[in-house]
Amino acid sequence: MARLIVATPHAPAAIGTYSQAVKVGDTVYLSGQIGLDPASMQLVDGIDAQIVRVFDNLRAVAEAAGGSLGDVVKLNVFLTDLGHFAKVNETMAQYFAEPFPARAAVGVAALPRGALVEADAVMVVSG
Repeated sequence: MARLIVATPHAPAAIGTYSQAVKVGDTVYLSGQIGLDPASMQLVDGIDAQIVRVFDNLRAVAEAAGGSLGDVVKLNVFLTDLGHFAKVNETMAQYFAEPFPARAAVGVAALPRGALVEADAVMVVSG
């Protein structure tokens, strides 16, 4: 099966040896997103703004791949402070509707660029 590389200017450009997303068949693997503003490539300030930016970035990549966050079947969230998990849940409710994707939340020591939160996803789309 051929791999299709997905890229959009509406999410931060890849800052390493990876693609924003890779589509194989009906499955799209979305790379981890941190709270970078795609226009400035700077990290937004504070946990609340970073969570919103992470989901905005994931949504932009999902749409560039021909889907939406409603097509996400698996979501991984990485937090430098698991005390922020309730904020992630509150914000997710603005981006996802039932049936919700499967999810993992993992506490980590550090994230790229000093980010407080990162999320990646797997999405299934038709066509």
